Amino acid sequence: MEPPSIPPLATPAGLTNLTEEEHLFQAAARAFAAREITPHVKEMDRSGAFKQTLIDDFFAQGYMSIIVPEAYGGAGGSFFMAVLAIEEFSSVDASAGVVIDVQNTLVSNAILRWATEEQKRIFLPRLTRDTVGAYALSEPNSGSDAFALETRARDDGDSFVLDGRKLWITNAQEAGLFIVFATINRELGYRGITAFLVERGATGLIVGKKEDKLGIRASSTCELILDHCRVPKAQVLGDISKGYKVAIETLNEGRIGIAAQATGIAAGAWRHAVAYAKQRRQFGRPIAEFQALQFQLARLATEVEAARLMTYNAARLKDAGRPFVKEAAMAKYFCSQVAERVASEAVEVYGGYGFTRDYPVEKYLRDSKITKIYEGTSFMQLQTIAKLILSAQDL
Repeated sequence: MEPPSIPPLATPAGLTNLTEEEHLFQAAARAFAAREITPHVKEMDRSGAFKQTLIDDFFAQGYMSIIVPEAYGGAGGSFFMAVLAIEEFSSVDASAGVVIDVQNTLVSNAILRWATEEQKRIFLPRLTRDTVGAYALSEPNSGSDAFALETRARDDGDSFVLDGRKLWITNAQEAGLFIVFATINRELGYRGITAFLVERGATGLIVGKKEDKLGIRASSTCELILDHCRVPKAQVLGDISKGYKVAIETLNEGRIGIAAQATGIAAGAWRHAVAYAKQRRQFGRPIAEFQALQFQLARLATEVEAARLMTYNAARLKDAGRPFVKEAAMAKYFCSQVAERVASEAVEVYGGYGFTRDYPVEKYLRDSKITKIYEGTSFMQLQTIAKLILSAQDL
């Protein structure tokens, strides 16, 4: 008796093999970044301000609404496509990557998941057309312990009245809509937290001073002051007292965006290092011909590829509706390490020139540092990873 025939297994494509649509989208994002962002990078970094005309172009080209369905005026793309754009923009300028990252993976993502249909109809078209969004969770006394919030929300009839101070709010200077987290009862801890959709023109909402930062200088980071800020109850995002769930689940997804930022920074720094090594001559030949430097560049290329694979894997899992929290934390942790290391060694490839602002790589090093800090520090990622692997049967 012959054994039953076994159909051949379909060989899955590698993680970096893109669909035709994804490939075209990636190529368009790369070309746009090179053509439209590159000429402004130095001046935006020097001035610490992002060009409004560039943000207008981001809206016009659909990069601020990648994941928003077409029914609300968006591009109707996947989370993975947002990751591709964030990586490509960040490889040219991390500040540009931050702008579209917060808009897509935090603000629009949270509204798509948690808003009522009426809220979606009101706010999503604005976020696709001309309104920058910001995510206001952090406070002066709640960093890694993000839920030790002191901002209060008092029930007052058909509104809540918010009082408190938020810190480190990305895109705050340009934002027209803020997702603000406040507690209705601090004694309840995280169970008292509620999320609110707060418009820039709301009475009692004040955008405070802009931070003078080491890196991503063009990206605005400001404090947010809420002084008897009245928010209609119709603008509560998600259920009352369920803000912790909105925050944590959105940040779990947002960390994949930070991994994409870090991967883009690492890739951009590496490309500059390779180009410089090919044209810089010492001892009568390009330094790229020396084995020691070849090995250094090969090692860094391997790390960039590993970072990209981890980021793409987490994004694919998220889009497939499969568990991804561990993979997102691992990607955020690993990619931020790679970004800092590759950027640092790129400076060394340039030698003394790399230490000056006349050359591009020192900016990549400055920009890389924040990827280990925001949306959960490296230590917080390790804590998440440890918790998940120790409660699982295997990796």
